[in-house]
Amino acid sequence: MIKHSNFLRPLLLVTTLLFATSVLAASADKINRESNKALQVFREDVDGADVFLNQAAGYLVFPRVIKVGIGIGAESGEGALRVGGSTVAYYRTTSGSFGLQLGAQAKSIVIAFMTREALDKFRNSEGWKVGVDGSVALIDIGAGKTIDSDNIKDPVVGFIFGSKGLMYNLTLEGTKFSKLDKS
Repeated sequence: MIKHSNFLRPLLLVTTLLFATSVLAASADKINRESNKALQVFREDVDGADVFLNQAAGYLVFPRVIKVGIGIGAESGEGALRVGGSTVAYYRTTSGSFGLQLGAQAKSIVIAFMTREALDKFRNSEGWKVGVDGSVALIDIGAGKTIDSDNIKDPVVGFIFGSKGLMYNLTLEGTKFSKLDKS
């Protein structure tokens, strides 16, 4: 028999994390500063990152995405959508998971829209969910490696980097992106 308190504690922790994330929402200036730092790390760690980002129709930058899990996991972060190198909108990423998990993790994410059509579909959605509204091809590149943009044919490409913490998960499946009002 499962005790209700054993189930409710992780659920309460995850709910608290998501609530705290929304209460402590960053300002537009802070998101832009942190996005610039994340892009700098991305460019330093990956040869060809500048060329790749310049070829993209636009890209999302989430400088810090936090994941916490105790049986039930939650992940959240805020970021900027950039087109032509300038921020045009702000987004929150959220996801949840069930299963064997324990710990916490912080990571950065860059999602590049390689075609105007993919970017427009994303921007015109009310809440874009990976695996439902579109797929994201994750490119696994370690530090010091090179992006070969000639071999990337997917319309939406994601990079997860700078992972720190006790939990490691290289997936965006089920992740939802929601537009924020930061005006």
